[in-house]
Amino acid sequence: MKVSRDTPLNPTVNDIARVAQVSLATVDRVLNERPGVRKVTVEKVNRAIAHLGYVRDTAAANLARGRIYRFLFILPATNNEFVDLLQQQIGDLSHGLKRERTQISHMRVPAFDPMALAEAINSLDPETVDGVAIFGPETPSVRDSISKLRRHGVSVVSLVSDIPSSERNTYVGIDNVAAGRTAAQLMGRFLGPVSGEILVLTGSMLARDHLERRLGFDEVIARDFPNLDVKASLEGRDDPDLIEKLLPQAFAGARNVIGIYSSAAGNAGLVRYLARHVKHPPPVIIAHELTPLSRRALSEGLFDAVISQDSGHLVRSAVRIMRANNDNVPINLAQERIRIDVYLKENLPPETGDQQGDQDENH
Repeated sequence: MKVSRDTPLNPTVNDIARVAQVSLATVDRVLNERPGVRKVTVEKVNRAIAHLGYVRDTAAANLARGRIYRFLFILPATNNEFVDLLQQQIGDLSHGLKRERTQISHMRVPAFDPMALAEAINSLDPETVDGVAIFGPETPSVRDSISKLRRHGVSVVSLVSDIPSSERNTYVGIDNVAAGRTAAQLMGRFLGPVSGEILVLTGSMLARDHLERRLGFDEVIARDFPNLDVKASLEGRDDPDLIEKLLPQAFAGARNVIGIYSSAAGNAGLVRYLARHVKHPPPVIIAHELTPLSRRALSEGLFDAVISQDSGHLVRSAVRIMRANNDNVPINLAQERIRIDVYLKENLPPETGDQQGDQDENH
């Protein structure tokens, strides 16, 4: 097949400039989405790119410009082993990413405090950060702060708990409604036909992930297990001491607690309470996130199941997505899908390394 002069096998920016009849400087501005180019000229350059089948080598372009990606993770400051795992993954990943001209860092802000989170986001200088991953509540003040970042061209992903009403680019985390449904199916099947009450421990109903898990849990219990009576959520704010103080009153106000759904963090308080108030038979306990504490509780038979998401996959996925957003390249959605993992005593993974790694990265 004969290739015309206008369609070289390996088109370059010089070919784009020639076909579009513009300067190399104009092509560079269009490729990097910089201002100062008329709309009609942008369209002309994009038509030339499409005609030539030009695919930009973003790695080479960034190397030539000496570009360094700068990504920040904003995490809640709370006594939460899962957040500590996220912070550890950020630190571990940062060393390897230096070879890829990528800097990642983190900051912690008070948990369940939307004003503190909004202030932290507003304090960022858009000139010194290319992407921000935010793990926090969905409120008008947080949405406004995200909008400000996006107006300055900063990529924003919501992490673990989505903020869909904002202008964030992408959500990185499990489907929390599906996770709640999964917890309900496990609870109902473990308990069987016996009737009784279920306590639900949550962090805060301001947290979208906690709210969505409760919604999914209630939906399945009401539909499939009418023998179970789910009580109002106990908001422990991921604080083990507060949870330990709330539990005696919750048990005193219930007739027959046969199950506990711990949908958030603060499980140390639950473990301490149960150690002092042994109940026979013990309640079925479904918890979230595989941490050192929940692993021990599973191993010892205190917890019956743990629903989890891989902290390493979350961090790596957020970085890949923020980089893709900055380079204007497609995102591999299959690779970035965060799985809902269910752990029992019998299928606990090794304690060293990631919980299971990025399955999609290996295919």
